[in-house]
Amino acid sequence: MRYLLDLVYLVLLLVASPWLIFAAVFRGKYRDGWGQKLLGRVPRRLGQRRCLWLHAVSVGEVNLLAPLLERIERACPEVECVISTTTRTGYELARRRYSPRTVFYCPLDFSWAVQRALRRIRPDCLLLAELELWPNLLAAAARRGVRVALVNGRMSDRSFRGYRRLRPLVARWLRRVDLLAVQSQQYADRFLTLGADPRRVQVTGSVKFDGATTDRQNEHSRRLAGLWHLSDAQPVFLAGSTQAPEERLALEAFRLLRPECPELRLILVPRHPERFAEVAELLNESGLSWTRRSTLSEGLPPGDAAPILLVDTVGELGAWWGTATVGFVGGSMGSRGGQNMIEPAAYGVAVCFGPHTSNFRDVVELLLRREAAVVVEDGEQLRDFVRRCLEQPEFAAGLGSRAQQLVREQAGATDRTVALLRDLLGARTGQDAVRAA
Repeated sequence: MRYLLDLVYLVLLLVASPWLIFAAVFRGKYRDGWGQKLLGRVPRRLGQRRCLWLHAVSVGEVNLLAPLLERIERACPEVECVISTTTRTGYELARRRYSPRTVFYCPLDFSWAVQRALRRIRPDCLLLAELELWPNLLAAAARRGVRVALVNGRMSDRSFRGYRRLRPLVARWLRRVDLLAVQSQQYADRFLTLGADPRRVQVTGSVKFDGATTDRQNEHSRRLAGLWHLSDAQPVFLAGSTQAPEERLALEAFRLLRPECPELRLILVPRHPERFAEVAELLNESGLSWTRRSTLSEGLPPGDAAPILLVDTVGELGAWWGTATVGFVGGSMGSRGGQNMIEPAAYGVAVCFGPHTSNFRDVVELLLRREAAVVVEDGEQLRDFVRRCLEQPEFAAGLGSRAQQLVREQAGATDRTVALLRDLLGARTGQDAVRAA
């Protein structure tokens, strides 16, 4: 099976190679880490401590690791943690955030690459964030007696439909996962339907609730507010993790509302760095005064602070949410399925998002049930929501207060997950009867 998969992967790589080359040359993507990705030439771990390999695909999952890492290393100080990621932005963020821990690119699912990576890292346990079912990696881990855990597990409607078409294969992959710690009962039912062992599926809740900061006076948010000369009295409309055309909708809402509220500020945070230039061009065409986050410095005179800020840096959105009065969570007007609305909710921001939020269905249901967020269908409704929050501060404060309280009530998933991981790390290694099946 592994050689057949290798052949399929090679064909797919060849088919995609023109696009990969284009993206590397003109967009700066996919240029780094090919020795690690294709050949498994990850850093060789020299120590003899027990090892936990944590894999997070991109920026969102990398941020997710923070509370897990902190509690794992506190509970198991004898365990060495190493971190892999897939994207360049995820890799750069992990290097900044988790140094001096070893950080590397996860090998692609070629049998030779994953086998070499496992030999060089020598993990006792492989921890996968959210949904990463790579058959060659799972099979190689099983052959080496490496325990595998999926944490903060979730399965979107789209993924479920796709995996269900391959149920016999997926069931085989899932039987190689020793622990499936999932966010909700709905996700648990989906894994069970696909053939997961019921004894290995545990509902722990979402770790993202634990990683969310609730203190608007935290050092990072205050520093960013100071760089932009933002006072606590100034209302801020932040559109975060956006994709086209969401920046345009937010900008149009700001343009119409600024005459009514001259103190209003706008922050735009595109989801993908390769779109920074595109959004900058949109701002240039608007004729409005704006600036880039990358140009802010401690010495910027207060009078030079533009009313619109384009955040063209990676990994700062969480802290910028701590400056916002009103927030729109992007990826929700198109087909992406929404982005993380827990961060702004934790800060008590008056949160809205579009109608397409399948990636965060459980969180959305909780927020809407508690009247802690609002769904906006289009640009007009987005503008009306922001206007209402500005004209009725008690309405905005009520939304934010209920959202913040909800986040606090949902805390605890990290501790439940770490308790399960401690049991897994304490269990004997090697193939057991269930894995062999």
